[in-house]
Amino acid sequence: MMQFHQALPKVELHAHLNTCISSTTIEKLMLQKPHLNIQHNMTMIRKGQTRTLEECFDMFKVIHQLTDSVEHIFMVAKDVIKEFAADGVKYLELRSTPRDGNTTGMSKKSYVEAILEAIKQCRQENVDIDVRFLLSIDRRGGPTVAMETVKLAEEFFTSSDGLVVGLDLSGDPEVGHAKSFIDPLNAARNIGLKLAVHMAEVQNKNEEWELFLGLPPDRIGHGTFLHPEAGGSDQLVNIIKKHQIPIELCLTSNVKGQTVSSYNCHHFQYWYNHGHPCVLCTDGKGVFASNLSQEYQIAESAFNLSKAQLWDLSFRSINYIFAPESVKSHLRSQWNDLKPGLFNEVLHK
Repeated sequence: MMQFHQALPKVELHAHLNTCISSTTIEKLMLQKPHLNIQHNMTMIRKGQTRTLEECFDMFKVIHQLTDSVEHIFMVAKDVIKEFAADGVKYLELRSTPRDGNTTGMSKKSYVEAILEAIKQCRQENVDIDVRFLLSIDRRGGPTVAMETVKLAEEFFTSSDGLVVGLDLSGDPEVGHAKSFIDPLNAARNIGLKLAVHMAEVQNKNEEWELFLGLPPDRIGHGTFLHPEAGGSDQLVNIIKKHQIPIELCLTSNVKGQTVSSYNCHHFQYWYNHGHPCVLCTDGKGVFASNLSQEYQIAESAFNLSKAQLWDLSFRSINYIFAPESVKSHLRSQWNDLKPGLFNEVLHK
């Protein structure tokens, strides 16, 4: 019998493609690339839940070596989509930084095309999930590369039949400054792209956060240190509340990434108790070894939520997706169709 958290229909809005790759897919890729001789890392890849932060970063490196061609990006995207669907995710926004493969002829454009092709094939195969895509700007690339990514996003925004819905700003928060990215982000917004901005993953960058909030973004990624108790300020909180900017909250990622000391101390509690728009996300279900069902389970036990509150949390997440109103309304119908069966199951346990 499927557990409540898995049977619960869910929305995933913060999922980096490369960190979502499961160990099963990594092993498939390794068989195709024996020359890389990655075997000695297998113990770390199979560790799953017990992986340390350092081992998570080692995994990022392994993954980048394994995904340097269009064929591999396509395979990875398809596997990731099917795994999310198997976990009861009905709507997924994947994000990834377009990159070239030095030796394989993969361009940034063909990188994105491979992911969109995987999305289309899953649709044709009737995989029960609606998938959209956000192009990511990596802060390490600086403003010039950021503007190139915006141009590429514009091209796909007009030609992908609604599959490309927005732009993500992510990467090492210690690199670069917000002011370098305000112009590219504004350019993206003027095109019609939605903006998801990683913010406040590290402390003491209040000036940078104020600049980003001046946009304002359509969603905030993480937002760990925005509220006063965490070193942020009432002023920042007031701006976020005024604009009702939803926050993508990644419990396991933050605890494993050691930006939050424990689940009970997670800032989910602060925003949820304030009745602010919150959405639970995985960040990287492969590297952090946690699927979205587990995130809901963790939230239930850490914050003492009822099954009805979990349902509401999931249902309200539909409001924060970047796809148009017609998609939101279709998803709401889907949720309402599934609700009676789900709660009958709970009553009979």
